[in-house]
Amino acid sequence: MSLINDDLQQLLINYCEPESELLQHIDRETNLKVLMPRMLSGHYQGRVLSMLSKMVSPKRILEIGTFTGYATLCLAEGLSADGIIYTLDINAELEDMVRKNFAKSPYNDKISYILGDATETVNQLDEIFDIVFIDADKKNNGTYYDLIFERVRPGGIIIVDNVLWSGKVLQDKQDKDTRNITSFNDRIATDERVEKLILPVRDGLFVIRKK
Repeated sequence: MSLINDDLQQLLINYCEPESELLQHIDRETNLKVLMPRMLSGHYQGRVLSMLSKMVSPKRILEIGTFTGYATLCLAEGLSADGIIYTLDINAELEDMVRKNFAKSPYNDKISYILGDATETVNQLDEIFDIVFIDADKKNNGTYYDLIFERVRPGGIIIVDNVLWSGKVLQDKQDKDTRNITSFNDRIATDERVEKLILPVRDGLFVIRKK
């Protein structure tokens, strides 16, 4: 299920900021060389992440799920002068590609790329975050949310990707992955510690503001 038809998607892209040459390169390379390239955020969602980051002007960002680094670089665009983005991923096979992509970026010195199980590596970080972007294995959305919640400052933002799951969350009969996502969405809807809304961007972005 496509949330937005191709013509409207193209119109949205026409009216937002263009991709940099590096982001275009990452998009092409990911689609040519990497399994499941649809996991990449892409042009429009990347501009949404960039805009949210620039509105916050964060000193510290945490990203759980690097993939090929596209969203990392979009989020990094909003970092303050002394800002750092920590990005965590478990896929060592993509390390060379990701590090090369970061090395070509003006934000390379602001990126801390950490390989390993995020449920473990996140505990190595002694930081309070302004933005957290969760875009990893969906079954662990709730686990990651619990791990990082106390590390987010009041007024900070948690963004969770793929919460509409290609529209499958509307189905009465749901597979295991869809049930996990629906359960997480239901949990956030009743969490009185936060303000929240889902943006129907690409596969659904849950934007959650800590009170």
